[in-house]
Amino acid sequence: MTAAWNPERARAIIDTHRGLRGALLPILHALQDEFGYVDPAATPLLAGALNLSQADVHGVIGFYHEFRHSHPGRHVVKVCVAEACQARGAESLVEYLQTKLGIGLGGTTGDGEFTLEAVYCLGNCALGPAAQVDGRLLGRLSPARMDEVLA
Repeated sequence: MTAAWNPERARAIIDTHRGLRGALLPILHALQDEFGYVDPAATPLLAGALNLSQADVHGVIGFYHEFRHSHPGRHVVKVCVAEACQARGAESLVEYLQTKLGIGLGGTTGDGEFTLEAVYCLGNCALGPAAQVDGRLLGRLSPARMDEVLA
């Protein structure tokens, strides 16, 4: 379970990591680990602490798809959409999940239960289509198997 956004806690995380070489990425990871996402309010905090422009910080957050901009659902479903998984049916699996959950990629269900994300390789190419649900790597997925996992 992640903590609610707290600017004082965010400042403490920033202060802990600011002396690292290339501190921005480790701080962003630490903020996301703590809060489940990188709150937009972190941008000016990071810019001030690291002597960067807010545009630079925002650009880095936007460039790396792993950083979320809002709190994720209780369960995070990451479906591989890279070539090997595409060849094994990832596209239809994504379509099924979007319909089942009623959200698009990057979305979170209204009840906050599920977030659906696309990723570009989970290293499970021989067992595609692959996904990661709450950090657990799964392969050879079908709609029926996803129903079991999500239940």
